[in-house]
Amino acid sequence: MTPHTPPIPDTLLVAVCAFGADLPAERAAKAIARGVRAGGMPEPDTCPIEDGLPANFDVRMRRARAVVVGEERLDRRTLAGSVVFEIATRARQAGVPAYAVTGVNELDAFDARTLDLQVILEASSPRALGAAGRKLARLV
Repeated sequence: MTPHTPPIPDTLLVAVCAFGADLPAERAAKAIARGVRAGGMPEPDTCPIEDGLPANFDVRMRRARAVVVGEERLDRRTLAGSVVFEIATRARQAGVPAYAVTGVNELDAFDARTLDLQVILEASSPRALGAAGRKLARLV
């Protein structure tokens, strides 16, 4: 008798910080989610990040096929103590693939590998975030 293996989840967890004053976290998360749906995936679990991670973040992440982290800028500063670093670390430890969407990517290949990000897409407007969501739907 073989042990029951749970199915791979279908949905993404979209955990997004603000992309500047004009694009708050909730609006950025919804733009990526629209793209994910337009790309043929089910409605993602959106998690706008305003003041740190919600208490139930780990549970939500473990129920997801992958986590998409969004941040206005990814740079070397991101590697030390930021919410992006925390999400990427938790995802790696839980065996959940992590992808990133950012307005500006200043990470080199080593830094991206340190965060264990599968792909980093650049997008800074609601329209571009939607296009990034569609691309992620094809990649994940």
